[in-house]
Amino acid sequence: MNAAKAPAAGHLPSPTSLRGAAQAAAARGEPLVVMTTLVGCPYCDLVRDHHLLPMLRDGLVHAVELDIRDRRSNLQGFAGENTTPADQVALWKARFAPTVLFFGPQGQELAERLVGMAVPDFYGEYLEARLVQSRAKLK
Repeated sequence: MNAAKAPAAGHLPSPTSLRGAAQAAAARGEPLVVMTTLVGCPYCDLVRDHHLLPMLRDGLVHAVELDIRDRRSNLQGFAGENTTPADQVALWKARFAPTVLFFGPQGQELAERLVGMAVPDFYGEYLEARLVQSRAKLK
């Protein structure tokens, strides 16, 4: 199943199916990491470019992004329902960009969300701690 569209340069993949993406991540013992993003958001660029994209390239995370204003793309939710990225983000009440969420294969959140980027110097440590917690819950 194709769970994500190929990413544009400087972007994480955009999922077509959250369920498919989460199941693919769980098969590798990883959470599905979802970053909510907004075009032109400098903090989104920092989180993506300095943390998630390098980890994705190194095979350390299974990460995707959802644009909080995208009402045009089709997205399959965790329960198989049809939605859009904007509607899914609203359902999660992830109002700030970037918000990084950590999901298991049934769509359960595995760790506390990372909302915004309050302390850039420590962001990598916060991200790693959430990943460790998420991986432990998957076992």
